[in-house]
Amino acid sequence: MDPQAAKFIGAGLAMFALAGVGIGIGNIFANLIASVGRNPAARASVFPIGILGFALTEAVALFALLIAFLILFA
Repeated sequence: MDPQAAKFIGAGLAMFALAGVGIGIGNIFANLIASVGRNPAARASVFPIGILGFALTEAVALFALLIAFLILFA
């Protein structure tokens, strides 16, 4: 197998983490909207936790992108 083709395959496999990130972010915001819909007074305490969960989940996507770039260009 050509080394360049192996790099492309490896970078593509590293991007499978983005599927999990998309599902995770969808779950975070779906539950955030559901909890605020059930108890609007709890928005002030629930919203910052939801944003923190979003940021930590998005960090996984950035790490996966970093790994893909390292595979391609290093």
